[in-house]
Amino acid sequence: MELNVCSACTIPHAEIPMNPASEHSSQSLPDRAEWDRIATSTQFQDLLARKKAFIVPVFLFFLVYYLLLPMLVGYAPKLMSTRVFGAITLAYLFALSQFVVGWTIAGFYLKASEKFDRLIDNVLVKVDGHEGGR
Repeated sequence: MELNVCSACTIPHAEIPMNPASEHSSQSLPDRAEWDRIATSTQFQDLLARKKAFIVPVFLFFLVYYLLLPMLVGYAPKLMSTRVFGAITLAYLFALSQFVVGWTIAGFYLKASEKFDRLIDNVLVKVDGHEGGR
């Protein structure tokens, strides 16, 4: 391996070639027909539908929640400048609450991803079962 200095940094580093994943994996990738069969399977369609049913409403909720702060500051400045305690205003609390909401959504997604992982396993079992029957 040759040490190089890239234009973005001054630290010498080893040049590591980027190899496709198929060179490192023990299984070969499915061909186009196999991908199409997987994509049209009911298990895969169910997985996509469940992910969409979770992601779209959560995204829309957070988008509205996120945009509500600048809208309220712009259209209701007296309300948002209301002091809650000391120098802390309602706007500051609302802004800090966005971190809490973001982490809460991340927790919900982590919980939902367990279900998505099980659905992915079902798809893979069906694909492996079909390949075994060839």
